[in-house]
Amino acid sequence: MVVRAHSSAAGALALLSEPDIVFKQHALKALNQLVPQFWAEISEHIALIESLYEFEELPKEVRDIAALLASKVYYYLGEYDEALSFALGAGNAFQAEARTYDAKEYVETVVSKAIDRYIHLCSDEASSGSKIEARLQFIIEAIFQRCIDEGEYKQAIGIALESRRLDIITQIYNLTGDVSLLCYAMEIVLDTSFSLSYRDQILNFLSPQFPLPSQTNSTHMLALVRLHVTLNNPSMTVSLLSSLVPKEKLIAYQFAFDLVEGGARDFLEGVRKELPQGKDETKEIFEKLRSILGGEETVKLYLEFLKRNNKVDMLILKHSKDALEPRSSIYHSALTLQNAFMHAGTTSDAFLRDNLEWLGMATNWAKFTTTAALGVIHKGYFQQGMNILSPYLPQTSTESQIQGAVYSEGGALYALGMINAYGGGQTVDYLRETLRNSQNEIVQHGAALGLGIAGMAVAGEAAGYAMGLIMLGSASQARADEMIAYARETQHEKIIRGVAMGLSFVFYGRQEEADDTIRLLLAEKDPILRYGGVYALALAYAGTSNNDAVRRMLHIAVSDTSDDVRRAAVISLAFLLFKSPGQVPRIVQLLSESYNPHVRCGATLALGIACAGTGMQDAVQILEPMTKDGVDFSESSSPSMASTRALYAKVISDKHEDPMARLGAALGQGLIDAGGRNVTISLQSRAGTRNTSAIVGMALFCQFWYWYPLAHCACLAFEPTAMIGLNEDLKVPKFEFVSNARPSLFAYPAPATPPKRETAAKMVTAVLSTTAKVKAREKKKAAADHESMDTDEKAEVRKDADVEMKTEEAPPSRRKTEPTSEKLANFSPSHPDGRYRPVRPVTSNVLHPKAAKGALSQTAKKGLASERYAGGGGILILVDEQPDEEAEFIELQPPAPSADAPSASAVPNGNANVADRPLHIAVDYNLPEADPPESFEYPFDS
Repeated sequence: MVVRAHSSAAGALALLSEPDIVFKQHALKALNQLVPQFWAEISEHIALIESLYEFEELPKEVRDIAALLASKVYYYLGEYDEALSFALGAGNAFQAEARTYDAKEYVETVVSKAIDRYIHLCSDEASSGSKIEARLQFIIEAIFQRCIDEGEYKQAIGIALESRRLDIITQIYNLTGDVSLLCYAMEIVLDTSFSLSYRDQILNFLSPQFPLPSQTNSTHMLALVRLHVTLNNPSMTVSLLSSLVPKEKLIAYQFAFDLVEGGARDFLEGVRKELPQGKDETKEIFEKLRSILGGEETVKLYLEFLKRNNKVDMLILKHSKDALEPRSSIYHSALTLQNAFMHAGTTSDAFLRDNLEWLGMATNWAKFTTTAALGVIHKGYFQQGMNILSPYLPQTSTESQIQGAVYSEGGALYALGMINAYGGGQTVDYLRETLRNSQNEIVQHGAALGLGIAGMAVAGEAAGYAMGLIMLGSASQARADEMIAYARETQHEKIIRGVAMGLSFVFYGRQEEADDTIRLLLAEKDPILRYGGVYALALAYAGTSNNDAVRRMLHIAVSDTSDDVRRAAVISLAFLLFKSPGQVPRIVQLLSESYNPHVRCGATLALGIACAGTGMQDAVQILEPMTKDGVDFSESSSPSMASTRALYAKVISDKHEDPMARLGAALGQGLIDAGGRNVTISLQSRAGTRNTSAIVGMALFCQFWYWYPLAHCACLAFEPTAMIGLNEDLKVPKFEFVSNARPSLFAYPAPATPPKRETAAKMVTAVLSTTAKVKAREKKKAAADHESMDTDEKAEVRKDADVEMKTEEAPPSRRKTEPTSEKLANFSPSHPDGRYRPVRPVTSNVLHPKAAKGALSQTAKKGLASERYAGGGGILILVDEQPDEEAEFIELQPPAPSADAPSASAVPNGNANVADRPLHIAVDYNLPEADPPESFEYPFDS
């Protein structure tokens, strides 16, 4: 029997008016089946259906069906709030409906609205104390239970975090014992837009849930590091470190090294001070922990790595020097910055020693930039910072009388701050005293910048930056109001810009606490203050991928009347999204095609900062057309390595190119080979925390548009691409590890070759057509007279042709297959012994040192708790699995004795006799250290 299709719901609707309850119940059940087809017709009787739901004399089963019917009608009408309200009243009828396949879309929509309403009510309950409806609570509890029963723990954790149901997280962890779920909860909190107060509440709740890391269970160590760095609570961190000593001292050492990589200085100093002194066997362990937390150990090891592996191609620098006119200030600064970036942290001043005449051509601010470059080259070499810069530092007694010396004095103070960027110590006191005593604005500029960077007050533009850096992340509203008032009163454009950027540093990482100040700055009439408001928004929400912040940036990028503000808004997208670099190409794609060259320039910088070191093809496809941009300052770098280097060399060599384009090419060439080709730019640590120094450094680097010396701050974002192993005594053993990548993937680029000399081609003599015809007739006649000779000649030609053909048909040489992995050494070549194992995972697929045949370690089988932040090397503490055998160690170059700060009797600037002073910066360790020449003695009198 064929079931007849319904053409109307009128029959069932008529039964609703019958007095018999049985008829009403039958009608409601029938209409529930007909709603998807006849919801429009049924909606005309919605008042009657609602009255049946509210009629208390009807049985509860009938009322539930009426509520379910009303909910479905409102769902099809698009009134989802009403649909949810009646679904809550449907009780068991809705639960039965949820189990039917045909109603899947309706049920999912209603459940989604229920979750949204529950989250909203929970957030209101936390503030107002109102109660949540029992029926809604019942549905949410059922959702939680269903997620747990089906193993969808991450979904349950996500709902629990948004609805502030932390008890659900405890329930899931007690049920599963899976630490990765705790790591997942922590990442959600840190990478989404939760308020700071609620974020700290969740992290304080999660902290005791994590088990103590050990050598057998250290997969969650990086997550713990990120948690402690974010909470910034020295007491909690000291408690954890103390619980690891002495049984898990290697884990404690590793934890301390990871803290140094991402922790703020005040936090690390607080942990150092609160660490106990220890007794007997623990005293030495705590002393080593203090040494690690001070940062000196990390800086010393990375400095040694960069010095040992310096692969700078001096021919590239020579080519740039020959191509760029040294008497032009912009070109002199370009080559200075290129050399500084390429030798950043290597302590190699070979190029400067060999080009003293070129150095002497620097004038005014170019001289400031050149002297400041010493800080980039010797960054981290704080043992000899004062000694290296002593010929150029200002005297404490009187102002220098030498013409132009104030520029080198200011640059030296700036350089001193960069050398001590990882720990100011006595340098901060020296810079503060110099700033207080100096009356010259140029010297004050250098002292203020150096003080801000070393101390992360004063003079002009640099003072604004320095104030922000000194109060970084303090969110001091009183200081912010003072700075805004001063910026409104002054008419000096550079001072306003410095103060505006300083304000952005004050509210670094403060999220919603900065909203009022940001709103005030963005509403200003002065475009420079709006410019500061854009950076304040970017730095306050740095790394959070906050949707509202991104939306505001995009609106400013297309609507503001100032090109500078629009460019800054596009660049700032990189600071918001650097933890999600895959989103940046999609967001800036349309902006990269803007008619406004400033917006296109911002798009290239945003892609470069956010996607640095990722090799992301989406970013490459956007950048490729921009290498041919018609406006010089919005040209980007070419995507592939070989073509990029060729493009840089071509632009630098072309004297017809715009100076801005040649400056950009020199900067790009320096950045692509930065740190001796051993560093990358990274705004986050291996644990996933924000790298404060890197973010501040790149924000300052973006200001080089207005003042070239600020480009040096890019070195604060350089992250050495090293893997350095230490034993329990913090010594460097000789060992090898396997890199599961083909050798060419991370190989150093081939050295540049000098251009070949072109020999003049011999000109072909012109022959008239009539002459050619006469010679042809004569040749034909001679051939007829000497036929035998002609035959021999033909044979000889044929023979030559055969030989030539054989050469062409020679079999091609077979290409050697490249291996899929290689062995790399700890600092220097050694014999593999397989005796060392890191105490924590390095990547998500960790090979056990003994598993050279391909077996995975237990850590690798378990997998990392967080796949996004998988370590990736750095400084690793190693377990010696053969402690009875004698180990071989790599001897580090001992630091030279520290020099005292210049006193009143110091040698005058520009006339220092440095021939007797060893600089301890020789590149070749097999040669004795050479006495430095009169390195930077500028011809000030000229």
